[in-house]
Amino acid sequence: MPDLADFHSPVSELFSTDTASATMLTTDQLAQYQRDGFLIGPRILNSEQLSALKDELTELTNPEHDGRELWYEYHSNEATDPGTVLFHALGAWRLRPAFHDSLWNAAFTVPASQLLGGSVRFWHDQLFCKPALHGGVVAWHQDYSYWTRTTPMAHLTCWIGLDDATVDNGCIHYVPGSHKWDLLPVTGLAGDMTAIRDVLTEDQWERFNNPVAVELSAGECVFHHPLTIHGSFANRTERPRRATVLNVVKDGVCSSVDELLLDGTEIIPAGQPLGGKFFPLLLHQRNR
Repeated sequence: MPDLADFHSPVSELFSTDTASATMLTTDQLAQYQRDGFLIGPRILNSEQLSALKDELTELTNPEHDGRELWYEYHSNEATDPGTVLFHALGAWRLRPAFHDSLWNAAFTVPASQLLGGSVRFWHDQLFCKPALHGGVVAWHQDYSYWTRTTPMAHLTCWIGLDDATVDNGCIHYVPGSHKWDLLPVTGLAGDMTAIRDVLTEDQWERFNNPVAVELSAGECVFHHPLTIHGSFANRTERPRRATVLNVVKDGVCSSVDELLLDGTEIIPAGQPLGGKFFPLLLHQRNR
């Protein structure tokens, strides 16, 4: 089983890397992202791409799949409620060609470059899958709470639906404007939806009365800031809710620790920029 991290360009023709033909975000969309800390983006996966990704995902959710030693993390069930299931894994780009090549999809890299304000470098990917009827929650959190081993905070997340995501099956919710709050302590990713209450002020907690549910059709995406508080509720419907998540940084973000940034990678000394085998450059933005 080859480690696809050795390939810093697409290994198939499934995704277009033609940045000139990719849809760009408007000035109003960029302003909305700055105001709210999240932005519903364009449809970035077509039916063929969705089919390929879902076929690969079916393989990867079988714990005995080929290449399983390449994951950074692999949790068949990360839910803390024994009656629910939350599949969560990091590193699919190393195992299967469609997940690998989706990193260079111009429909993703072009708006990502606009939101970051420069060249786009890969940080890591994630899979979040909630099965039908008993899919677990993803508790309220800020992504950067888990990423302080990198600096400065110039990160961006793109959450991409592989199924239609609705309120009923556990779509992602955001607290608008929370990217302007301070960094909060980690309170758990897959457990109590109210755990974050303990680290919020009264005013901040009141903002949770009106979170925004982002319902997406399969193939559509939402971008969010690393401090924007988000989470998703349980899936009790008869259909799954699966998503792939691409986390990137503005080129020049550095390691802040003399330790592994992800299990199975190579140490990048503190103060050195991300790069090498595991953190490829996805789009180079030339200075104008």
